[in-house]
Amino acid sequence: MTIEQPSAAWKDYELIDSGDFSKLERFGPYVTIRPEPKALWHKSLSDAEWRRMAHTEFKPGAGFGKAGKEDNGTWNMLHKMQEQWTIAYPAVGFNLRLGLTAFKHVGVFPEQAPNWDFIYRSVRELPAKPEPPKVLNLFAYTGGASLAAAKAGAQVTHLDAVRQVVTWARGNMELSGLDGIRWIVEDALKFARREARRGNRYQGLILDPPAYGHGPDGERWKLDECLFDLLEQCNAILAPEDSFLVLNLYSNGYSAVLADTLVRSAFGTKFASLDYGELVLRDRFGKQLPLSVFSRLKR
Repeated sequence: MTIEQPSAAWKDYELIDSGDFSKLERFGPYVTIRPEPKALWHKSLSDAEWRRMAHTEFKPGAGFGKAGKEDNGTWNMLHKMQEQWTIAYPAVGFNLRLGLTAFKHVGVFPEQAPNWDFIYRSVRELPAKPEPPKVLNLFAYTGGASLAAAKAGAQVTHLDAVRQVVTWARGNMELSGLDGIRWIVEDALKFARREARRGNRYQGLILDPPAYGHGPDGERWKLDECLFDLLEQCNAILAPEDSFLVLNLYSNGYSAVLADTLVRSAFGTKFASLDYGELVLRDRFGKQLPLSVFSRLKR
């Protein structure tokens, strides 16, 4: 099991401090304060220092954190800033447009940087063939993983159930000087089943499923009930050789051992490598904030 975090060479992101169920982060030129239920310890800096450094603070609304309440909250401006801005991820070579959303997110999950690096390397390491390798990114959000695969030369299918998020990801592709990504607004499980019936195969699969949600046609998604079924469908569409899988789970209560066991059970024992672990952010004071678990397979 490994513990990974973004490289200190990534200058456009920093977790400055964490604690008391909050995190103080810098995205490019701007600093935010956001809720963080996993930051169970005390802050290292004072509240006054946090507010002096921060440009904006997310204030949760009533019921924030409960199912269906992710969009419940507002931003309190502390210092002048743009509502939208751009950061770069030079390790792979793409750009992301960030913005203040009503559901506390800004358009990037920075702890995912090690997964982006893995995806980029894995595509580059695939044997050369006449056609580019095909990569499917499910629950793809604003597209960091899609951009990493595309930058490495893959033919990418980017799928998310939320049309506005897919539009955001397309903008990030254009910001990064890339093109050719296939955009799909669809329920992930329904799409994977259809691809399996059609006999389609991918050299790369990326999954970052939420704990719960709905597809564009009202399909119900609950992680505990649907995840293993989805992984079995993914086993049917992942090429049996020269291929890779990234499973990322950020739901509270899910462990790296669970991710590893899920992948072993769904994909069998024939693989070249299988790694699992946690993705964390480390603040200036050495406190490690665990934010997701992963399992990464190569065939």
